[in-house]
Amino acid sequence: MAMPFFSWRGALGRKKRRSARRLGKMFGLRSYTVQDEVLKGYRPHEPELDPPFEVIEPGRLASPLVFSSPHSGNVYPRRFLASARLDEAVLRRSEDAFVDELFAGVTALGAPLIKARFPRAYLDLNREPYELDAAMFEGVLPPFANTRSLRVAAGLGTIARVATQAQQIYARPLPVTEALERIDKLYKPYHCCLGKLIERARRRFGVSVLVDCHSMPSIMRRPGQMPLFADLSPAGRADVIVGDRFGASCGAGLVEAVEGELRRRGFIVHRNKPYAGGYITEHYGNPALECHAMQIEVSRALYMDEGGLRKGEKFAIVANDLTRAALVLAQAVVERGNRLKPAAE
Repeated sequence: MAMPFFSWRGALGRKKRRSARRLGKMFGLRSYTVQDEVLKGYRPHEPELDPPFEVIEPGRLASPLVFSSPHSGNVYPRRFLASARLDEAVLRRSEDAFVDELFAGVTALGAPLIKARFPRAYLDLNREPYELDAAMFEGVLPPFANTRSLRVAAGLGTIARVATQAQQIYARPLPVTEALERIDKLYKPYHCCLGKLIERARRRFGVSVLVDCHSMPSIMRRPGQMPLFADLSPAGRADVIVGDRFGASCGAGLVEAVEGELRRRGFIVHRNKPYAGGYITEHYGNPALECHAMQIEVSRALYMDEGGLRKGEKFAIVANDLTRAALVLAQAVVERGNRLKPAAE
């Protein structure tokens, strides 16, 4: 039977308590986590990527929310940089830089956050596992590979062909075995762990809500087109875009709760355009089974210096606002459960 989670009133104002994990460290003990379970016996693909991801667990699991930051990784393996025609500074412009830190406050609300350590230019977790461009590789791809998706055509498959401003990443074709190894050693463990976190929440609370966390450039250009966000009027600019796959991946009331709180805090919020949610939102969102998923894109201009790849002066303010929005989302889940409970009885 799913158990209710604790009252959220005043959660952000409480003094930090010593968690079981902190006490374990004091006495030389370590609790067994979902990350430990998934990575038991793991052999890294690259020495720099051990572990390939990290789960920041709350001191006490007290929320059905699960947060994922698949594009904030910034560990660039030496072999990858040696095979690339672009230097690390250029590759880093495709990162969702600092997004894991931007949402880190959610662990104080009792929710876990999983974050990739490798960059999206190395492997993109927000794709199908085998969205691969055959022209990138030496050797034959497996027959089940999806080589014709729109993302592959744009050079943005599971192993990306291009980075910022459509620049080619690799100097020469990669062995097919390299692509398959990255998928086996990075993609599959991350998604296995994410799935377990979601299922743990659903077992414990009867519902799970995945929030997939991303950032977007403040001005994006497409070849031959005007910048997407060049219009600085309220109707043309977005600070945050919430994606729910046009209503297919998340209950409307949950999305509206997040949007409402962010607007109350002064953000210009759009829904689904141009980001409705990628593979993660689509794959894990199933409201009929009480598995909800939404994607949140935050404009980088709000919290960082995009040119210098540094945190901006308002980083802490934006981070706090996002934590407050997560708190409101958690409250909305409770209220939704209270409304649904009489119908189930």
